[in-house]
Amino acid sequence: MKRITVAKGDGIGPEIMDATLAIIKAAGAQIEVDEIEVGEKVYLAGNTSGIAKESWDTIRRNKVFLKAPITTPQGGGYKSLNVTTRKFLGLYANIRPCMSLHPYVKTKHPQMDIVIVRENEEDLYAGIEHQQTDEVVQCLKLISRPGCEKIVRYAFEYAKQYGRKKVTCFTKDNIMKQTDGLFHQVFDEIAKEYPEIENEHWIIDIGAAKMADTPEAFDVIVMPNLYGDVLSDVAAQIAGSVGLAGSANIGEECAMFEAIHGSAPRRAGQNMANPSGLLQGAIQMLAHIGQSEVAEKVQNAWLKTIEDGIHTYDIYKEGVSKEKVGTKEFAEAVIRNLGNKPSQLKAVSYAKESSLNLPKYTRKAPLKKELEGVDIFVHWAGTDADELAEKLQVMNSNEVKLTMITNRGIKVWPEGFSETFCTDHWRCRFKPVEGKRLTKQHIIQLLQVAEANQVDVIKTENLYAFGGVSAYSLGQGQ
Repeated sequence: MKRITVAKGDGIGPEIMDATLAIIKAAGAQIEVDEIEVGEKVYLAGNTSGIAKESWDTIRRNKVFLKAPITTPQGGGYKSLNVTTRKFLGLYANIRPCMSLHPYVKTKHPQMDIVIVRENEEDLYAGIEHQQTDEVVQCLKLISRPGCEKIVRYAFEYAKQYGRKKVTCFTKDNIMKQTDGLFHQVFDEIAKEYPEIENEHWIIDIGAAKMADTPEAFDVIVMPNLYGDVLSDVAAQIAGSVGLAGSANIGEECAMFEAIHGSAPRRAGQNMANPSGLLQGAIQMLAHIGQSEVAEKVQNAWLKTIEDGIHTYDIYKEGVSKEKVGTKEFAEAVIRNLGNKPSQLKAVSYAKESSLNLPKYTRKAPLKKELEGVDIFVHWAGTDADELAEKLQVMNSNEVKLTMITNRGIKVWPEGFSETFCTDHWRCRFKPVEGKRLTKQHIIQLLQVAEANQVDVIKTENLYAFGGVSAYSLGQGQ
């Protein structure tokens, strides 16, 4: 018997959670439930995170959290509970299966059956942002080797466990050579450990276009956080409906399972909502806790119910559907089908052992790290890079000199173009004079000279080589 934490959420949440629990318990799920309150009521009671400390204690004790959709009140100050939960509990992997239910649910892609594996903790979703000048704000894109290794390995282990044949990586490393480049590099490294599984890489823009047009070309797709967030919703929608998709958020110790749709408050209390999305999350939960036979039974009963044409209003279609039912009636139909399998849709067969072989991350020996320069970012209201360069000459010395100025990543000095539009945010690169070696003391001296000459420095970024390879971006145009 496994004790799990359940939150019924807001809007349609309580109805679809009751339906979901009724189905999985009827199927023989060996679970005991601890219910907690999260969402709108908690927010409005003054808790900006939407969850009380005691509820965190329950989630951390049980390790498994089944969550219905919640409503986050509009206005400033309220934090996303989903983002908070993923980060606090280290839920690094987001898993979203997206499968066509043709011809019972309308789709242009009848052969679609893909799984999106999304990194869940870092990338731009680290949420580290700053306004630096009057005209420029910054959001830091953080990609770590541990984050890459964990999510890529999860994708390959998932493919291995569920009999998938191919894992595809989407990045934009032709532009973001350091961050997305690391993700792609780690993908190539780990792919070599799984020679039985085909692997490939696509640039995200053409890969997304290909997925939207020909999703049957893909099997498992692994991506950094932002790309995965966008494309998992696209994939769910083109498969049939976002309302039918469930999501697993997996960490080394805890896991959270949910529907990917919202709380739909205008449908609340009307016995109309489709519980399928949350049910799909619960099926993933059952596989995660080792009750794969129950998960298999529920999924096949659900597929049989869809195939029988017993549909809630959101997917009901004249000529295809046979009966329009409410939330409770849909759940009752799935329960009646427990033990049955679909005849047209593909029945599922899950491995009895569903735990994935996921070793803990092992930190590699550090590479030799050498300081090669410093980028000094300056707030300056002028528009002529040559004028700024002249102003900065005072910072040059016998050991360090200005070598380049960029604006929004484009080199504007030396040999810039007059046509290039410039904001008030300038990256000024200083490097050691030939034959000299840069130290952090030199950087301090540069900042002291800048301050004495009223140069408005807003940040600095040290430029390093790791293992003899320069590990920083150049300026476009070099």
